[in-house]
Amino acid sequence: MATEKLAILGGKPVIEKQDEALFHWPIVNDAMREASTAVLNEGVMSGTDRARKFEDGFAKWQGRQYALSFPSGTSAITTAFFTLGVGPGDEVICPSFTYWASCLGAQTLGAKVVFCDCEPETMQMDPAAFEAAITPRTKVVVAVHLSACPCDMDRIMDIANRHHIAVLEDVSHAQGGHYKGKRVGNFGQVAAMSLMSGKSFAIGEGGMLVTDDYEIYRKAIRFGHYDRIPQVFSMEEIKDTKNMPFGAMKNRLNQCAAAVGIEQLKKYDAERAEIEKAMLYYWKQLEGVPGFRIMWPKDEGSDKAGWYASRCHYDPEAFGGLSNVTFAKAVSAETQGGYTPGCYMPLHTSSLFGKQGPFPVTERMNQLIVSDPWFKHCDTAKIDLYAAAVRKVAAQWEALLPLDEGVPPCDGGLGLTDFEKKKRV
Repeated sequence: MATEKLAILGGKPVIEKQDEALFHWPIVNDAMREASTAVLNEGVMSGTDRARKFEDGFAKWQGRQYALSFPSGTSAITTAFFTLGVGPGDEVICPSFTYWASCLGAQTLGAKVVFCDCEPETMQMDPAAFEAAITPRTKVVVAVHLSACPCDMDRIMDIANRHHIAVLEDVSHAQGGHYKGKRVGNFGQVAAMSLMSGKSFAIGEGGMLVTDDYEIYRKAIRFGHYDRIPQVFSMEEIKDTKNMPFGAMKNRLNQCAAAVGIEQLKKYDAERAEIEKAMLYYWKQLEGVPGFRIMWPKDEGSDKAGWYASRCHYDPEAFGGLSNVTFAKAVSAETQGGYTPGCYMPLHTSSLFGKQGPFPVTERMNQLIVSDPWFKHCDTAKIDLYAAAVRKVAAQWEALLPLDEGVPPCDGGLGLTDFEKKKRV
């Protein structure tokens, strides 16, 4: 394979036509179609019976006492901030290397978002950097399980407990994942997540908040589930405000999405296991490729549930300084897409949050990672071709150096893979 000319230089690609079925997501079955159609036929799109059933099932699956559904992950996270008392004068600590929805809701409530650096091996929040960012105004820390990798929850919880700071877990990238054998989302006082169609646990569009604290659950309802307020608050408690939502939000989940979610609970674990089997097989075929290696949690009992937005390590020095931009472009030329450089724009570089930093690891991270192809089925013969494409490019990196001249370093973006971008065209 190494003697064949690279596709980006005019050679024959390893894969002539991409098998979209290998990557198509979510996997929709007849039960999901029938469940959503039943909602439409009954005309109960704005009801709550399916949503409540989905919440009950999700709470049991997650291992939490309470679950509350939302129209988006962003609304669930914003509500979680509200339940923890975040408001004007407070500070919320969040890793800069994440999607904006992890923290922007705190700013909506009047708080200041304070960023911290990440760890190079996992892209997750650096606990030492988190602790260094604490001030007397710090109210909450957001532990984001980014790109399916779990945070170092032992250290984060220890620091948070010592400083009397609440922990909000953002599980949007890691539904069903584990840290040292315990499911992520079960460490902090509250966890919230997106369930939109691109996520590993996909219901179309939606979000979920989970907690073991009944008061947090009640406050979450008070923020934007106005029709359910009288069910968790006494008439005495709401005699002055009635059932007005404190957040001026209507956070009811569409029942078609809830119906899909009920069915997803029945099959998600099996689909997640298939993804993991496929991804670990892929990386087994790439063992020994210098400068290109799996990103995997170091602790026993930890995993990458669903592998959503998964990234791998890329070492430019192993390829004579070749940028990950050109390397990813060359591999994508061999496979008809599927490899992109970087992940997210560091949030501290946005003027929306004011000048913060420097955060040296975060500011360099986009040049040191490449997206994994997100296989949904363990078709080993097809996966072998993707591994062969990486090996082909890695063996001929010197031929790519002229193409790399003047290429600006990757600075992130929304973090969409080629497959995700195609879905949004």
